[in-house]
Amino acid sequence: MSQVFSKSPEHCAKQGGLTIDKSYKKLFFAFSSFFSIVLAFIFLIWLTLHPAKPQFSLREADIYQLSLSGTHLLNSSIQFTMLSRNPNKKVGIYYDELQAFAAYKGQQITFDSFLPPFYEGHEESNLLTTSLQGTGLPVALSFGYEVEHDQTAGRIVLNLKVNGKLRWKVGTWVSGRYRFNVNCVSVMSFGPNAPTAPLSSNQAAQCFTTV
Repeated sequence: MSQVFSKSPEHCAKQGGLTIDKSYKKLFFAFSSFFSIVLAFIFLIWLTLHPAKPQFSLREADIYQLSLSGTHLLNSSIQFTMLSRNPNKKVGIYYDELQAFAAYKGQQITFDSFLPPFYEGHEESNLLTTSLQGTGLPVALSFGYEVEHDQTAGRIVLNLKVNGKLRWKVGTWVSGRYRFNVNCVSVMSFGPNAPTAPLSSNQAAQCFTTV
């Protein structure tokens, strides 16, 4: 006499559940492996290329106007020229959303001036020139006193700044946008016998760049 074994519905459900669990585990393992390989490949490319941040230097700065209207409203006119350089041999740089302004003792003394976007190839350099203006710009009540103090000391120090976003380019691949900030320090002679306008600095100065 042969014996017939029948499986209960509960037993079948358990077997089906095990099969589904194994499928999910295989799928998860395959996805994790693929993702890890992609990350390792990107990291390897980054280590190989390792793009260096762009370099900036101030070439010339001129103050045409820096005068108070009333006690704390400033009228200003400043022009400066900056050299940008891409030090990378295999990575190009796109510059987007560029804006420049001048600051004095921590306070902004011009409106933002917007520069056109541009591309900088491998080990390429570009000159950037912009004019900065300020009309009726509110400043601290101590502004006039600080300028007079600097004139007595014989020099005035300005910070010329550029903010924007950049994208790295490797072959046909272009990265996302990264914010960067440039801060250039300009020191100008400003004694009692200095010419009224413009005050000029033709001495090249290195700028500080953060990305």
